[in-house]
Amino acid sequence: MKKFLALILALVMSLSLVACGGSKEEAKPAEQPAEQPAEEQGADFSVAMITDYGDITDQSFNQTTYEACKAYCEANGVDFNYYKPAGDSTAERVAMVEAAVDDGYTVVVMPGYAFGETITQVADEYSDITFIALDVGEGDLGDYTLPSNVYCAVYQEELCGYMAGYAAVKLGYTHLGFLGGMAVPAVVRYGYGFVQGADAAATETGADVTMEYVYGNQFWGDADITAYMDNWYQTLGVEVVFACGGGIYASAAEAAAKVGGKVIGVDVDQAAIIDGGYGDGMTVTSAMKGLAPTVEHMLTEVAAGNFANYGGKIETLGLVSGDDPAANYVQIPMESTQWSDSFSQDDYKALVKDMFDGKITVSNDISAMPATSIAVNEYGNIK
Repeated sequence: MKKFLALILALVMSLSLVACGGSKEEAKPAEQPAEQPAEEQGADFSVAMITDYGDITDQSFNQTTYEACKAYCEANGVDFNYYKPAGDSTAERVAMVEAAVDDGYTVVVMPGYAFGETITQVADEYSDITFIALDVGEGDLGDYTLPSNVYCAVYQEELCGYMAGYAAVKLGYTHLGFLGGMAVPAVVRYGYGFVQGADAAATETGADVTMEYVYGNQFWGDADITAYMDNWYQTLGVEVVFACGGGIYASAAEAAAKVGGKVIGVDVDQAAIIDGGYGDGMTVTSAMKGLAPTVEHMLTEVAAGNFANYGGKIETLGLVSGDDPAANYVQIPMESTQWSDSFSQDDYKALVKDMFDGKITVSNDISAMPATSIAVNEYGNIK
């Protein structure tokens, strides 16, 4: 409609110029408009975010993506809305994409591996729509080849998982737990990185470390998973659990609160929500990936007309700085991590520097549990 009105306006102006200039004046070719700055181009696109199986209050993946989209759009005068599928299925997610397109949105942001099949069904049909997918990798897309209107970002979760495991042991915890959501690649990379980090720290300190390792087979907490965590904290003596999988942290936090246990957050800095809801000082640290920076960067690139540099690609995001940990796409939080003399901010910075320089390498192989010197007890799925 905007383009149609612009054409009508241009036609009216052209006719007016001809009428004023007389019939002997030949019409001049229209001048090409100068390239608009990004902030002026912002009005030319609009953003819709589709949630996966969660919602924008999950204190994790969906909420962070929603808040990042909303913040960018409000700051830049871009129309924004979000859509929540009625159910956890590809058909429902496709329906929400269709609804967003019907409503006129031109950029669709989709967080989570669950959108892999959705992309294969909508990207070609809506070739004039720009799709930005977070945490969607080759394994989620099958044999599908990304078209030029789709960009996917995946993260090196094994690196921030390693940081969290290393920090936990350096901070003096010797009985750890990993509670994953579903054993999808991103969650497994978090877990295997956590194991490798704990193992490396145990080797350095000489500590006798044990890790319990399980998946809930879902991304939310419930009474059954809380009971399982009760056993870990109360019977097995687990001190801290890395709760890795959306809302599943609630079960670990509920169980930890009963005995003064600790929790490690995931995806974003979850200290505020966990400590605020279950007990002050409960969150040791969080293994974070840069969802918000990715959203901000990509929307800025769309506004600048640079999406062609990204379309059709799956980009793996990890460490981009050895000197500024906060600049990386994978990290633990500088503000809320419970630093001590045994693991300080300076120690963390040195760790990141060594990882960036290649002095420390972390395997991203998820085909089997990493070989370690610490004891790792695997239990499969709770459900």
